[in-house]
Amino acid sequence: MFTSAEIGIDLGTANILIYAKNKGVVLNEPSVVAIDINTKEVLAVGHEAKQMIGKTPRNVVPIRPLKEGVIADYDITAQMLKEMLKKVSKTLGSSMRKPSVVICTPSGSTTVERRAIHNAVKSYGAKVVHLIEEPVAAAIGADLPVSEPVSNVILDIGGGTSEVAIISFGGVVSCRSIRNGGDKMDEEIIHFVRKHYNVLIGEKTAESIKMEIGYALIDHEEETMEVRGRDLVTGLPKTITITSTEIQSAIRETLENVLETVRATLEDCPPELSGDIVDNGVVITGGGSLLKGMQEWLSNEIFVPVHLAPNPLESVAIGTGRSLKMIQKLQKVSK
Repeated sequence: MFTSAEIGIDLGTANILIYAKNKGVVLNEPSVVAIDINTKEVLAVGHEAKQMIGKTPRNVVPIRPLKEGVIADYDITAQMLKEMLKKVSKTLGSSMRKPSVVICTPSGSTTVERRAIHNAVKSYGAKVVHLIEEPVAAAIGADLPVSEPVSNVILDIGGGTSEVAIISFGGVVSCRSIRNGGDKMDEEIIHFVRKHYNVLIGEKTAESIKMEIGYALIDHEEETMEVRGRDLVTGLPKTITITSTEIQSAIRETLENVLETVRATLEDCPPELSGDIVDNGVVITGGGSLLKGMQEWLSNEIFVPVHLAPNPLESVAIGTGRSLKMIQKLQKVSK
C-alpha cells in the first residue's frame, strides 16, 4: 500500500522527531525556530536555534511555535517543519518526494487544531497526511499489544501535555489529557527561584535543574546544585545553591495534576478491563517519565505496577512510524 517515502512525525512541544520506514528515528531536534523579526526570515531551527535562547540581539528572536501540544503560530510551524523535512530529505535522498506522512495529535486537540497540523504538513508537499492520536502512537512505540482485546494503559508526559489513555482492540477506551507537562515544571522552578531567592533564571537553567536534582514526590537523600542567575535587587549576576527538596516542592502541583488525571482515567475503565490493569500495570513514556523516582511514586499512589517504556523519549515517533502498517486496522486516523 505504501511506497518507500513513508515518515512518521512526533510534533512535540519540546522536540520534533521524525521516523522513516526502515531507517528508524532520523531526526530528533528541539521545536525551536530563530527568526529575524525585521525580515521574518528563518535563521536557524532545532539545536542551533535552541542554543540561541536568551543570547540573541534584539532583531533575532528564538520562538517555540508549539504551545501545550498544539500549534500556536501556524506560519512559523510550517516553516520549521519545512526546514526539518529538508534535513531529513538530505539523509533519505530522492525517496522523500511526496511522502506519505503519519503525524500524531494530542487526544484533547480540537478539530481546528488538528486541521492546522494537517495543513502544516501538507504544505510541504506530502502526498497523504494521516493523523493518529498521540496515546495510541505512544503505546505502539512502547511495544504494547494495542490491537489485542486486553487493557493497555499509557501515560505520556510530554513537554506541553500529559495524556493518559486506556487502549484495547486498537482504540482508545478512556482518555484524559491535561495541558501540563515538562514545560510547566520548568515554569514552576523559575517562579520558585524568583520568589524565594530574588534571582531570575532562564528556561534552559530551569530544565537543567529539573533533570539534575528534580524528584517525584518520594523520600530521597537531599542533593544540592549551584545555579547562576540575575539578582533582581542589584541586577548583577548571582550564584545560589538550591536543594532537591525545594525543587520537589516547586513541581508538586504539576505532579499532583498528572496523578489526578491518571486516577480519573482509571475510574472510567470498564470493569472487564480493570483486571488487566492490575496484572499489566501502567506504562509511562515521554520526557517527564524520566524524572527521578517517577515510577516508584506513581506505583505507590495508584497501587498497580508502573513500567518505563523501552525508549521513552522516542516512543511516540516510533509508534507513528510503525502505525504506517497498521493504519487501516487502527481506524484511528483521519485524512
